Amino acid sequence: MKVLVIDVGGSSVKMHGTGWPEPKRIESGSDLTPEKLVEIVRDSLQEWECDVVALGYPGEAARLVPKEEPGNLALGWVGFDFASAFGKPTRLVNDAAMQALGGYTGGRMLFLGLGTGLGSAFVTDRVVLPLELGRLCLGRSASTLSDRLGNPGLEKMGKARWNRLVIETATMLRGAFAADYVVLGGGNARNVGALPDGVRRGGNDDAFVGGFRLWEADVELHETHSTVWRIVP
Repeated sequence: MKVLVIDVGGSSVKMHGTGWPEPKRIESGSDLTPEKLVEIVRDSLQEWECDVVALGYPGEAARLVPKEEPGNLALGWVGFDFASAFGKPTRLVNDAAMQALGGYTGGRMLFLGLGTGLGSAFVTDRVVLPLELGRLCLGRSASTLSDRLGNPGLEKMGKARWNRLVIETATMLRGAFAADYVVLGGGNARNVGALPDGVRRGGNDDAFVGGFRLWEADVELHETHSTVWRIVP
């Protein structure tokens, strides 16, 4: 089975496919609509054919379609039927959940995606649970974790102060979730310096690994208020 994995981000769309020697990357931006995404993906694939699609979406997803509009792309994503648009069976999940699935090595894992905002997911008992920790506010401030740990916070605070906040937050949340370890992913994970015990950097290809795992035979889909992927032993 040939799988096409698409990781949609605010600044770029990354793609990988079964048998490809390396991923492909195309620019994204605030004018990206789902229709335009489908068009540029098809143009980029040229002669390559896939059997199924795995799509990581930068927002809340449910029942295999976007549930909310992404804050850094154009409108029109909610309820968009990617399976019909691609003409292929498509499994869509929050992008942080897809990266978490790719970086999971067992036990209780908390994933924090450092990018345009803050993505998050929790994995326990081989179940990937999408989270929205970026919406949490810090103290009396109106700013959220996404504001502070995403690109706006990095630009405002500078790398040194931002680094300290990332480590403090990862350590605090690891304790709150009783996680065995925390994985830092996303494009800004490379900007984090020395890491404490129990916190590690995710791999650059975790999103792609997660996308391929979505279509493995031992992955079972459960639909609740959000999309949960249970990896059956």
